[in-house]
Amino acid sequence: MTLLEVEFGYGRPPNESEARALNDVRDVYGMRSLILNEKSRSILVEYDASRLTESDICALLRAAGVQIRETAIVANG
Repeated sequence: MTLLEVEFGYGRPPNESEARALNDVRDVYGMRSLILNEKSRSILVEYDASRLTESDICALLRAAGVQIRETAIVANG
């Protein structure tokens, strides 16, 4: 298992239906944690890089309705 943490900046805050969709993203195999920080408008995602890629995570967040603005790799786990 190769754990990575990536932080995604987003535009407008998620509405109620988008927040529910983000909750479903947490259940994706290989996803370890998803932390929404409304103050900094960022989402910190820890995931298993042997199961998912950064592009996969970005696609999941966009499918949930999040307007991704920027991405930064934070750390290896």
